[in-house]
Amino acid sequence: MQPRIDIIHENIQWQKLFQFVSYSNTKVRSEVRGGGRKPWPQKGLGKARHGSIRSPLWRKGGVVHGPRSPTPHFYMLPFYVRVIGLASIFSIKLAQDDLHLVSKLEFPNNESLFIKQLMKKRNWGPSVLFIDDNNIVSKNVAIATASLEEINIISVYGLNVYSLLKHDTVVITKAALEIIENKLLYQLHRIDSKNISKQFKM
Repeated sequence: MQPRIDIIHENIQWQKLFQFVSYSNTKVRSEVRGGGRKPWPQKGLGKARHGSIRSPLWRKGGVVHGPRSPTPHFYMLPFYVRVIGLASIFSIKLAQDDLHLVSKLEFPNNESLFIKQLMKKRNWGPSVLFIDDNNIVSKNVAIATASLEEINIISVYGLNVYSLLKHDTVVITKAALEIIENKLLYQLHRIDSKNISKQFKM
């Protein structure tokens, strides 16, 4: 499909703010120190009337409408914005020749040097994301990739736009590709899309 850069950007912003919580906090007038009595009499001194030095008008007084922690920034992105975002990022990776298909995710040994040489030989770039249909990988794959920060493995059920975008190359197994293709095509062409998207509105 024709990639939508704006929808990809919406997905990235949503994932960045998904778990972000602001801990900025200011004290209201009931929380600041002092101010148990009037600072001076109401009349007779020629001064402005004040009831407490905790007032926001005073220095070191309470803050009005300041940030109160914890403040979550969670919001729900529309369902089909996420679907089109995944389809768009796959289209971009394919157009840039950064999407590679393998029969299965298996390595002949558990050495990290083998993966580095493989990445260099096949021009996979500095970072690679492996996508498999199973949550459990083989022992050789787990040991070989454990010490490499530039390589990540993800299942089709945890696939997201941010992970696909931040890696230079995406290597996907045939079984995982069939699952993703079936799910995306089904969601993009289903006739009851309005009823499905209602439950994701907030």
